[in-house]
Amino acid sequence: MAAAKGSWCVCEMLRYPEAVYVVYTGDINVSGQQILEGAFRRFNIRLIHPVQFVFLRKRYLVEDSHYPRFTLLGQSLGSIFLGWEALMQYVPDVYIDSMGYAFTLPLFKYLGGCRVGSYVHYPTISTDMLSVVKNRNARFNNAGFITRNPFLSKVKLIYYYLFASIYGLVGSCSDVVMVNSSWTLNHILSLWKVGNCTSIVYPPCDVQTFLDIPLHEKKTKPGHLLVSIGQFRPEKNHPLQIRAFAKLLNKKVSESPSPRLVLIGGCRNKDDELRVNQLRRLCEDLKVQEDVEFKINIPFDELKKYLSEAVIGLHTMWNEHFGIGVVECMAAGTVILAHNSGGPKLDIVVPHEGEITGFLAESEEDYAETMAHILSLSAEKRLQIRKNARASVSRFSDQEFEASFLSSVEKLLE
Repeated sequence: MAAAKGSWCVCEMLRYPEAVYVVYTGDINVSGQQILEGAFRRFNIRLIHPVQFVFLRKRYLVEDSHYPRFTLLGQSLGSIFLGWEALMQYVPDVYIDSMGYAFTLPLFKYLGGCRVGSYVHYPTISTDMLSVVKNRNARFNNAGFITRNPFLSKVKLIYYYLFASIYGLVGSCSDVVMVNSSWTLNHILSLWKVGNCTSIVYPPCDVQTFLDIPLHEKKTKPGHLLVSIGQFRPEKNHPLQIRAFAKLLNKKVSESPSPRLVLIGGCRNKDDELRVNQLRRLCEDLKVQEDVEFKINIPFDELKKYLSEAVIGLHTMWNEHFGIGVVECMAAGTVILAHNSGGPKLDIVVPHEGEITGFLAESEEDYAETMAHILSLSAEKRLQIRKNARASVSRFSDQEFEASFLSSVEKLLE
């Protein structure tokens, strides 16, 4: 059950001519050929062997909009019904879940008699989520009215602990577990407790696409350009970027004209569009609307152009499980400034051969000070950081993903 790039890379790399490859999909309004054409347009992937598609009609059961309350439990139970529909249509010998539907694993293993594997991008629940509720911290997934009420916080904590226990049981059914980062690894080891069959497989990042961007000193007119890449979802924390940028301008950086911030991202629905409008109002409140631009659902060529001009790449999501956008910024030659947590901290913005590859920050003040520091560096120093960063991202190429994935799943395919 998957349609992300990693899943198509899997279909491309499994070169067993005698095998039948099946993809479960909820895209019932398109044909299999249209799905394949979409994979080629989006990821430039042509499959070597034919793939069969099994079309599922109950995908609505795993959509978060279907469960305004108890979303984790609702989606997980819904995935069982979706998995049952899949199993009734086709029983595979090997089942690999890459969509995070851990509750389907025992279904395929014990009722379907399959060998089962998981590629976990983000745990359904994490120990960080438990600590947020326990400490009554307000987050996008922990509403303020709950944090202010001790009783509701206690009830939610009990619910989370019970759910985490069940999640650990179903996840432990996996014969092979792959995770996309050190952050995800730590949480899965804590919850699933199957360290003997768990390994890190970094997701495939299209770094090659950005390597033709020249690594000269970037200077746009007017002012230095700062960019952010990411869907306009609440967890991406775009308000932090805008507030930190406003602080940067208030520091009166010795540059004329002022730096510019461009927020590049996708809007999936009306909620995302409303979120962008709220961000625009925040810019007006902070009086930085003339220095901030929004680029919504832009073509890839335009995205690449902005990255070729940008001096700094911004990322502000707390506990991003990996951070493909961070890798892309580094490959493109921006000086990355990412959140000091999750995948960026543990796997991506780390020294390469002892040399710095980027910067990390947490608070508004941290981000503002670090942006000012980056802009104050000499052109030669910034160039060296970008060279270090670009050299480090080869670890996340399609080729590395293929080698790591095949090594991990050999046990399932023997």
